[in-house]
Amino acid sequence: MKTSIFRCGLFALALALLGCETPPRSDSNHRVRVLTYNIHHAEGTDGRFDYERLARIIRSVDPDLVALQEVDQKTRRAGGVDQPAELGRLTGLQVAFGKTYDYSGGGYGNAILSRWPLLEIRNDPLPGSAGHEPRAVLSVRVKADSAREPFWFAATHLDHTRDESERLAQAARLNELFVDDRPILLAGDLNAVPESKTMRRLFEHWSDAAASSPAPTVPAGTPRSRIDYVLFRPASRWRVMETRVLDEPIASDHRPVLAVLERVRTK
Repeated sequence: MKTSIFRCGLFALALALLGCETPPRSDSNHRVRVLTYNIHHAEGTDGRFDYERLARIIRSVDPDLVALQEVDQKTRRAGGVDQPAELGRLTGLQVAFGKTYDYSGGGYGNAILSRWPLLEIRNDPLPGSAGHEPRAVLSVRVKADSAREPFWFAATHLDHTRDESERLAQAARLNELFVDDRPILLAGDLNAVPESKTMRRLFEHWSDAAASSPAPTVPAGTPRSRIDYVLFRPASRWRVMETRVLDEPIASDHRPVLAVLERVRTK
C-alpha cells in the first residue's frame, strides 16, 4: 500500500534496515517514549568510542523510538564499525540508517531505533548550497503494538554554520514534506535555539514537546544552549506527558533528550 505523507519522492540514498526481536510493550494508553541523541559518531568527550556506554544510556529510559544524529557506518574513523547495526544489537531495537553522504570509506548520517516494526522508510534530502555539509531527514512509519493506526517518526540534523539561511531553507522543506493531519513526531539536532528564525519557522507547523519545561542540551559537560528537540504535529493528536534532558556529560558532546507523549484518539 503506497501510503505517504510526503509530497516529494524518495531519493536514492543508501538505507540500511536491520531487524531484531524486541519485547512487546503494552500500548493501552498509547504512550510513546522518544529519545533524540546526537552521538558524535559514538566518540565521547573522553575520546573513547564506547558503544556499550551509549547503549546503556539509551536503554536506561526504555524508549520506543530513538533519533540518532552524527552516525557513522563502516567508516575508517570508527574503525569500520557499522554503528547503527551495533547500537541496534546492543539495545535490542530495530534499525534504519539514512546515509547523508559518503565519508571516510563509509557512510555518515541519521539513524532510527524502534521497538516496533518499520513499515516504511524514507530518506529525503534537505536543501543545501555548495560548501555546506549535505543534510537529510530519515523517516519511518511504525505501528505500536495495540494502536489502531500507524504514525510517522522522523530524525534530522540541520546545518550548523553561523549563516541561518541554510537552516531556514531546511526548516521550510521539513514543513513542506509533512503536510497532512496524520500524527508525526520529528526529533533531532536542529542547531537552532528556540528564539531563532529557524525555530519560529518550524513552530508555524510544529509544537515543541519541551515548550513548558525547556532545558539546555549543549555542550554536554555544562549545557548552556538548547538545540535538540522533539516536535510533534498536529497538536490535537498528541499530549505531552514528560520531557527531560538526561544528565550525561561524557558519552557525546550533546546530552540526550527524552519526551513521553500520549496519542490522542480520534472519534
